[in-house]
Amino acid sequence: MPHLLHSGFLRSVERMPGRIALVVQGQELTYAELHERARRIAATIQQHADDGPRLTAVFGERSPTTFAGILGALMAGHAYVPLNPGFPMARTRQMLSRAGCRTLIVDSSPGVAELLEGLEGVTVIAPDAATVPAARLHPADDWVPVQRTPEDLAYLLFTSGSTGAPKGVMVSHRNAAHFVRSAVKRYAITAGDRLSQLFDTTFDLSVFDMFVAWHQGATVCCPPRSVLWNPSAFVHDQRLTVWFSVPSVAMMMGRLGALKSESFPTLRWSLFCGERLPVDVAKAWAAAAPNSVVENLYGPTELTVACTAYRWNPCASPAESEAGVVPIGHALPGMYAVVVDEHLVEVQPGEVGELLVTGPQRMPGYWQDEAATGRALVRINGWADYFYRTGDRVRRPVEDEPFRFIGRLDHQVKVRGYRVELGEVEFALRQIEGVDAAAAVGSPEGIAAFVTGTNLEPDALCLSLRSTLPDFAIPRTIRLLPSLPLNSNGKLDRGALEMLLDA
Repeated sequence: MPHLLHSGFLRSVERMPGRIALVVQGQELTYAELHERARRIAATIQQHADDGPRLTAVFGERSPTTFAGILGALMAGHAYVPLNPGFPMARTRQMLSRAGCRTLIVDSSPGVAELLEGLEGVTVIAPDAATVPAARLHPADDWVPVQRTPEDLAYLLFTSGSTGAPKGVMVSHRNAAHFVRSAVKRYAITAGDRLSQLFDTTFDLSVFDMFVAWHQGATVCCPPRSVLWNPSAFVHDQRLTVWFSVPSVAMMMGRLGALKSESFPTLRWSLFCGERLPVDVAKAWAAAAPNSVVENLYGPTELTVACTAYRWNPCASPAESEAGVVPIGHALPGMYAVVVDEHLVEVQPGEVGELLVTGPQRMPGYWQDEAATGRALVRINGWADYFYRTGDRVRRPVEDEPFRFIGRLDHQVKVRGYRVELGEVEFALRQIEGVDAAAAVGSPEGIAAFVTGTNLEPDALCLSLRSTLPDFAIPRTIRLLPSLPLNSNGKLDRGALEMLLDA
């Protein structure tokens, strides 16, 4: 059998059908039960298949149908296209149209009726929405296993594009299956593990939660949205052994007083990805989960979940970190990373440049967008394969040192002719007593900063910065906010901050 994204799930169904595969909405579904639901959906997709793209959209949120729909699409021989009910409807319709999906799976989330209004040429499958006009759900026995190759698409995930139109990242079964097998081996996942599922399916980190767990017969534990920003009780109630989130969740839990010493004794792995991991957050989490290993993962969607990793060491890591940010580590097995200048020439060890990565997890390209693919995938001297341009600035390691994340190419600004890395400004602000979180953006007047905390005065903050930053790097304005805006994936929403400048 070829290595496909869902191959591990099918093997787990055969080996351990009675084990719990999924906990969601207060329900526990065994591997057999989840497989049964997925087969019914897969059979229904196959009954309505035509000559269009083998893509099935899944519009749902934290429900059995969402997970069964993803598996059902894959088992029908389709790639899945996740759609988030929390996104603006115009954006969701745009993604559905761009993908050309002929099949749409929906749960009972708010927004289903609005999405379906006026929708034509699409077969709707609604296993638990009786009031929705939908195709008849076929028996599970009608499903016919489909032969797929590793080069076929596993999922199509839309990310923000610089032009305002979402870009469709194509991820093949080869890309995804390689990551899953690598992660299973690295973290020694067993059937006894219980993994968190904090990410929406439109965030590719959700692929780890689902398919790494299901590959080994482990359990995916999906909390309700109401507890996503403080899931402390959920960790205890579900006896989680593997935690995976963006650092912002840990930062919020810290502010809420949830990271007390030895708070999470059941965890054996604590994984973070999606944004910079501050050193102080890594320290606090390591103390709260003393039996776990803390790792910082890095990887754009185009490189399939994560392509580098760094293991936190309380003795060595603070000295290996830069500007208060934990390193992103070394390339995962099979992946290759280089650091280049603006001419795509490798920089010297210790110098800063753009990170380029290639390997079996590198996407084949963007959906129906050759121009964007050509800009993102490039060749460099001495290498036959195409590298993905991450747009991230890192410091090239000296000998066995880890990669250190410096910032985005588009987060570097010029002030009075001087280059300023916004991450450096944010780090300086976070060192000031009373500051909980900080973010900086470029503006026509220079740098604008936003901070959260207690007993803060903008003028006093600027005065404090003069001891650590040159004059041109000190923000022209500092605004106090109750909290920093986050996007649907839990990352800092810099676009929302830029809009505040115009308000």
